[in-house]
Amino acid sequence: MQSNLLMTIKGRMPTFSKGQKLIANYIIEHYEKAAYMTASKLGSLVGVSESTVVRFANELGFEGYPEFQRSLQEFIRSMLTSVQRIEVTNDLIGDGDMLEKVLLSDAEKIRHTLENIDRKSFAEAVKKLTTAKNIYIIGVRSSSALAVFLNFNLRMAFSNVHLVQTTSRSEMFEQIMHLKNDDVMFAISFPRYSKRIINAVEYAKEVGADVIALTDSKSSPIAAYADQLLCAESDMVSYVDSLVAPLSIINAIIVAVARERQELFSEQLKKLETIWEEYDVYKKDDI
Repeated sequence: MQSNLLMTIKGRMPTFSKGQKLIANYIIEHYEKAAYMTASKLGSLVGVSESTVVRFANELGFEGYPEFQRSLQEFIRSMLTSVQRIEVTNDLIGDGDMLEKVLLSDAEKIRHTLENIDRKSFAEAVKKLTTAKNIYIIGVRSSSALAVFLNFNLRMAFSNVHLVQTTSRSEMFEQIMHLKNDDVMFAISFPRYSKRIINAVEYAKEVGADVIALTDSKSSPIAAYADQLLCAESDMVSYVDSLVAPLSIINAIIVAVARERQELFSEQLKKLETIWEEYDVYKKDDI
């Protein structure tokens, strides 16, 4: 519902009571602020009771105000400009110890992700990665750092891993044009969602490849194409998103894959250690 939430509110306007119209108008005009207000604060601001705000959420088909608020938050994260993000998060974080506030917030995101992630999808994703003929990893903009990290670690053992470079749409398709139904695409996307990622997973689905999607929610535009959906909580931190929870999932993926293919990983890492030693790759402490 959240992708059309404001349109839904506008369309339902004639059916609302006087108090509900006050709420609706404020949300339409100031959705980026309303998304982070409690029902009590929103009601006080527009001059209605907290119960009226709750009934407004119910009227839109939500079980309660928290569900409506989460839906609105998911909607605006893909809509806000970088400047708007700074303004919203400044209001949310306020003053004080920025280090403590951000790190505690990140810890909460990891905890919530662990509580809500689909364990079956995680196990199936690990299985697909260990048996795929080819693995294509794709992430755009801030998500590209996650893609690079996953690619670096999987390539320690597997020779069939391909990091898709996405500097242009045409180059992207040139790199994934050989996708087949025994391949896997690992797609990573968080707000603001890139159209290139959506195009890539749509193509992968069309050719029958398995799609593992690491994203923020079931309503993400790449979720509909996923065979295994891994949801990691992320939220705005100034003009960027916190990506600690998705990175933790990637760490878990790497560890799980390494355990499944322990013999292969051990063999490959022994070879690498010999090469690193021979070519003096890493600094050694003098003994």
